[in-house]
Amino acid sequence: MPRILIVGGGYAGFYTAWKLEKQLRRGEAEVTIVDPLPYMTYQPFLPEVAAGEIEPRHVVVGLRRHLKRTKVVAGKVTGINHATKTATITPIAGEETWTEQYDQIVVTAGAVSRTFPIPGIADNAIGLKTIEEAVAIRDRLTSNFDKASVLPAGPERDRLLTVVVVGGGFAGIEVFAELRAYASSLVKFYPSIAFEDTHFHLIEAMGRIMPEVSQKTSEWVLADLAKKGAHVHLDTQVKGAVDGIVELSTGEQLPTDLIIWTAGVMANPTVVRGSDLPVEERGRIRTRPDLRVGTDEDIVEGAWAAGDVSAVPDLSGGGVGGFCVPNAQHAVRQGKLMAKNITAVLRGEEPKQYFHKNLGAVAGLGLYNGAFQSGKIALTGFIAWLAHRGYHGLAMPTFERKFRVIGDWMQNLLHGRETVSLEAVQQPRAAFEEFAARPRPAAPAADAPAPASTEAKPAAVAAAK
Repeated sequence: MPRILIVGGGYAGFYTAWKLEKQLRRGEAEVTIVDPLPYMTYQPFLPEVAAGEIEPRHVVVGLRRHLKRTKVVAGKVTGINHATKTATITPIAGEETWTEQYDQIVVTAGAVSRTFPIPGIADNAIGLKTIEEAVAIRDRLTSNFDKASVLPAGPERDRLLTVVVVGGGFAGIEVFAELRAYASSLVKFYPSIAFEDTHFHLIEAMGRIMPEVSQKTSEWVLADLAKKGAHVHLDTQVKGAVDGIVELSTGEQLPTDLIIWTAGVMANPTVVRGSDLPVEERGRIRTRPDLRVGTDEDIVEGAWAAGDVSAVPDLSGGGVGGFCVPNAQHAVRQGKLMAKNITAVLRGEEPKQYFHKNLGAVAGLGLYNGAFQSGKIALTGFIAWLAHRGYHGLAMPTFERKFRVIGDWMQNLLHGRETVSLEAVQQPRAAFEEFAARPRPAAPAADAPAPASTEAKPAAVAAAK
């Protein structure tokens, strides 16, 4: 029986496995997916998770729950030797690795945050690629409000109430706007904190934000953020972030306790560097339009790639540099086609080429506010916000997940968003260790007289009288 090994359980990997289960007949192939996480994260919802609008567990799709006929391995693929069709797997528990034989390999390892050698960023910043990061951002901001509420006005209070986002792409703008709206909603619960006490700064190295939309739409977003008291620094670079002080190329310094890094991604280096598959200039696996690894002249038989880790030619002509841009829209559709193409090849048929014209870009900018761009059509405000929620609500995989997310939106409409921080969950044993370490009071000596009963005192006093 042919063995199909899927490297990575993100968008492309999950959809490939999910659709293979529908495409393949029973016993036609054995499918294994390897990922250190037991779930796929729907990343477009991460800004809403960070702003307390969606329950974190509702934007992840459990691999074992929804992949009924796929073997799920909790580990990382740290090496691919396609010449021998073997992959080295490092489990999340234990140190012993093993090699897995395969007939077809699907590389969908995704991307990771791309950082630069800027002092302090690695130590102080939080990315926005995982559900854990989104939860940490929400809890940090909420906890900082608690801390600031009992401090007098001054530098420490300002630092706790200052948020810095680096990167003006869609991810950066969405989390920036969502957190600005979240902070505005938090103010009413803290009488000692005024709206003017909160400070939000977005740093963008280019001269504009959101290159996926028109200049006019981009300028509307800038004006909208300015009305809400948020500051956007264009043509500005981060020079350092040591001790939480963000130093800008303009000379300005921004002391903060929350730095969010969204300034670009790169193909998963662990998988790319550990394989013998061909790689293009930007560090992505060289992929054909039919999603097989290789070029038009040279096909690497038995190897496939999709999603952010791959360089798939954009046949629609709308891609940057001639390749599909790394986003969920492409990864999902590539995963679906991948399943069909692998099934076709196993049955001796020809695979189809990937062709998808970008449907547009949509961003949520806080409750009841958004921006939408499709060709020359641009929408902003409430209608764009409805388009954002409508599109992503439908795109969320599985009906079970859709209902959970929509349920969160309805609950928020009725009761408001959740504003409780669970930051202490990151150190769950702190309280236990604190009380366990306290010295216990010494036990009384065996011959020590027993203390007089408080109930006998009134009787004794009466007898004396």
